[in-house]
Amino acid sequence: MASRVCLVHYHEIGLKGKNRKTFEDQLCTNLRLALRDLPVAHVGRISGHLLVTFSTAEAPLVAAPLIRQVPGVARVSVAFRCERDPEQFCAAAVEALAEAEPFSTFKVHAKRSNTDYELHTMDLNRLVGTALCHAFPEKKVDVHEPDATVHVLVNQGNVYVYCASEPGVGGLPVGTAAKCVSLFSSGFDSPVATWMMGRRGAVMVPVHFSGRPQTSDASEWTCQDIVRALQPEGAIGRLYVVPFGDCQREIALAVPQSLRVIMYRRLMYDVAQRIARVEGAKALVTGESLGQVASQTLENITATSEVVEGLPVLRPLIGSDKQEIMARAKAIGTYELSAQTVPDCCTLFMPRRPETHARLADVHTAWEAFDHEAMAERLLDEVEWVDFPGCAAYRPPKRWRPRHEELAPL
Repeated sequence: MASRVCLVHYHEIGLKGKNRKTFEDQLCTNLRLALRDLPVAHVGRISGHLLVTFSTAEAPLVAAPLIRQVPGVARVSVAFRCERDPEQFCAAAVEALAEAEPFSTFKVHAKRSNTDYELHTMDLNRLVGTALCHAFPEKKVDVHEPDATVHVLVNQGNVYVYCASEPGVGGLPVGTAAKCVSLFSSGFDSPVATWMMGRRGAVMVPVHFSGRPQTSDASEWTCQDIVRALQPEGAIGRLYVVPFGDCQREIALAVPQSLRVIMYRRLMYDVAQRIARVEGAKALVTGESLGQVASQTLENITATSEVVEGLPVLRPLIGSDKQEIMARAKAIGTYELSAQTVPDCCTLFMPRRPETHARLADVHTAWEAFDHEAMAERLLDEVEWVDFPGCAAYRPPKRWRPRHEELAPL
């Protein structure tokens, strides 16, 4: 008797050679966590695919949209798992094609992952195609551009039959790359940059610089909501918040007005790299896009990045424009949250005319005008955090093991 399962397809993992099993195992772990609220019976590897089985018949249809959002998944198909019995898998093919209505043309695409089955792929195509022609006499066969394709996969003792197949996000499983710290705001850019790095297998640790106590804590709660929206990806295990408002005020009083933003960002980078060292992270990630705002000219990016020592600063959005970034935000589910207007440190003590082409000599003079070392250490002592359950690969550092249930104090 045929049962419904989710057949998970991948592309990039298949190129990993001797490391392929490591990537497959990590993807299995991530899928188990993503589907933890569903009645999953088993998540395992079969030849060239991953297989997710369930204890109820309805669960695969609910699970497929969640599986699609897990990095490493190229496609997911809700398939019928059959024995190697032609009568059984032909009946499953009829049912699978019926689910593809409406359609006018179809074809059968058979494939064998094992050659120990007596029927060749051409024989399977003819056998299943004949059954479908009898079941749907009003439909036509089109082997070039069909409206629907019935896939018949012979794999490790079973036959998997499916028609509907939805694309996933692709990329690599979270946990197969190193940990990264991202500078995280409630706007559009940094959540998209964080998501993009998670899609490449990185475990992401966002750090949000709040305007508190000079502003309300609204941006902190919005950032938490954004992290929850990104939970299906499974890349974020912890969000750090740094109350930054008082330091901004001190800097605003100490440095030339035009260089305030660069000083703010240099201090943010400095604190972020200190958190990265505690976390054991291998890079910083920002949502900067070249020329998008005054602080993102090449000269200002150079002046800001200068404070980071021993870590690369990755900017996945550097060549993207705002429309592209907002389109990606809509696709990953963060757009509506980021579109909210909330007070944060980005609008606090802003100069009327920020410097767009900073000279390093002027930057160094302004940097020495306040005790940035003591300020960074103070911010590190005041850092707050909240943990999220969606990242299988995240391990908290020993220094900050206790969990804060809420970010803002009562």
